[in-house]
Amino acid sequence: MTTMRASELPLPKIGRGKVRDIYAVGDDRVLLLTTDRISAFDVVMAETIPMKGAVLTQISAFWFNELKGVVPHHMISANADEIIREVPALNDHRADILGRAMLCRLTTVFPIECVIRGYISGSAWKEYAASGTLAGEKLPAELVESARLEPAIFSPATKAETGHDENITIARMREAVGREVADQLERMTRAVYERGEKKTREQGIIIADTKFEFGRDKNGQIILIDEVMTPDSSRFWAVDAYRPGQPQPSFDKQPLRDYLDAERRAGRWNGDAPAPPLPDSVVDATSKRYLEAYRRVTGRELKI
Repeated sequence: MTTMRASELPLPKIGRGKVRDIYAVGDDRVLLLTTDRISAFDVVMAETIPMKGAVLTQISAFWFNELKGVVPHHMISANADEIIREVPALNDHRADILGRAMLCRLTTVFPIECVIRGYISGSAWKEYAASGTLAGEKLPAELVESARLEPAIFSPATKAETGHDENITIARMREAVGREVADQLERMTRAVYERGEKKTREQGIIIADTKFEFGRDKNGQIILIDEVMTPDSSRFWAVDAYRPGQPQPSFDKQPLRDYLDAERRAGRWNGDAPAPPLPDSVVDATSKRYLEAYRRVTGRELKI
């Protein structure tokens, strides 16, 4: 499987994110194509990561199938041949969409990242360490870094076009989308996280925190969309390596982050684009980390 930095399909392109290209399929469907682009510290790398797009797409497809009966979702299919039957214009582009494309129902997206934290880490830990709060709301005293939060904390954020999302209070979320919708989004977020956290723990992975997106379909139903509990949208830790009171190694782009951190400390990179070239060893290590995340989450090797 060759790597892909950008796609060109015979469909109207309606969006391009850091890693995904979005195409319109008629009036009520979209094709999400996940490339092998990778970003860190809000900078997209020049290099691509082999198999990354397929890992993200197929982990999400795994979860959408697992969540039947838990919450409704937007996935129609992540199988290339099924997609081609639905969208014949892609008949000559099977190699481009193989493993990395998902045909989905179109929704009106809520402007909220529905974050849930089962453990305190990352930006939440930084705020707590400084002020004992998360999004301005008090948390229990004497928590340590990476401590488990029981119950998990629902911690919404605004969706940022560039830079980092901003943690907000539930009160602000209710102002943005209304109390009834906000409460439903929290219930759905908790239901998805509880199912995912239980299953991955059996596979040796802790989902420390994760974020979901939701949208309203043409019938007015609120459904789960985008990616679900992938290494890009979640913080994955190994159960057997978990040690509270310190940062935890992650099953994601940690080799990339470590390399870029070293380049900054050495004064060879100021943190702005463009990023320094990535050695083959870093690209390979990052690819292996994503593939290991897929194996851990699903219990099987990724075969495209």
